[in-house]
Amino acid sequence: MTNRAGFVALIGEPNAGKSTLTNRMVGAKVSIVTHKVQTTRARIRGVALEGEAQIVFVDTPGLFRPRRRLDRAMVAAAWGGAADADIIVLLVEAHRGITEGVERILEGLEDIGKGRRVALAINKIDKVPSERLLKLTQDLNQRFDFAETFMISAEKGHGTEHLKTWLAEQLPEGPWLYPEDQIADLPMRMIAAEMTREKLTLRLHQELPYQMTVETESWEERKDGSARIDQVIYVMRDGHKGIVLGNRGETIKAVSKAAREELTEFLGRRVHLFLQVKVRPNWLEEKERYSEMGLDFKDGNK
Repeated sequence: MTNRAGFVALIGEPNAGKSTLTNRMVGAKVSIVTHKVQTTRARIRGVALEGEAQIVFVDTPGLFRPRRRLDRAMVAAAWGGAADADIIVLLVEAHRGITEGVERILEGLEDIGKGRRVALAINKIDKVPSERLLKLTQDLNQRFDFAETFMISAEKGHGTEHLKTWLAEQLPEGPWLYPEDQIADLPMRMIAAEMTREKLTLRLHQELPYQMTVETESWEERKDGSARIDQVIYVMRDGHKGIVLGNRGETIKAVSKAAREELTEFLGRRVHLFLQVKVRPNWLEEKERYSEMGLDFKDGNK
């Protein structure tokens, strides 16, 4: 049997289910999944194996109309991920259909999709009747020449194996790009920061999650096999610091406990997690913060 390997970019609007699909394909949690939109910042690559093929998923930030520097850098990263991939999969939510955002992505595909295989995956199919699915499939295929169309539910797993098999068959022949036991090419420090940020996002509502970031400051391997991880949560104002800490520190304690438990399970060993909250009014304009997130600061320029 011949080995195959290559990159698959999942693109779509925020909340279309890209992270959920990446995690299902890889079989582990490598991408932050919350009900908040625009939570994926860096291009997280999850590595999945299917037979003799190694599929490297580039989970791009959702494509939306950017307003701030961080938004612009995220959108540039999403299109950059698509432009570097062997295959592009456009995810469209069945119940939302062809929104203005999907229209804009289809326009972008006219250029980026040239000379590449582009597949369509209609996600969350359990939310609409079959005749609506059929109509949506026809409408989308009239607007763009998709190589293949898949009906899936990333959350429940319907149709995802069929998609994975097809992707494996389409990838170019060649040696695997990563060691067999590696599931993501992000450094563990970044994955750990993402896990804490996810727990914060789930606990804090409204605008705050987009005005904070988490960085792993140090990672120390202990003699007893455990790891000590120190992280900093950067917020923009003193008021935000109070929200993150919570009444008598309850919020930060709950976040720390949830993140520690998930990291322990992910790493398969004990983790000592220490969180600090610091106020940095201009972190959204600091180059270092973008590097930590795997984004290009320059992409945020107007």
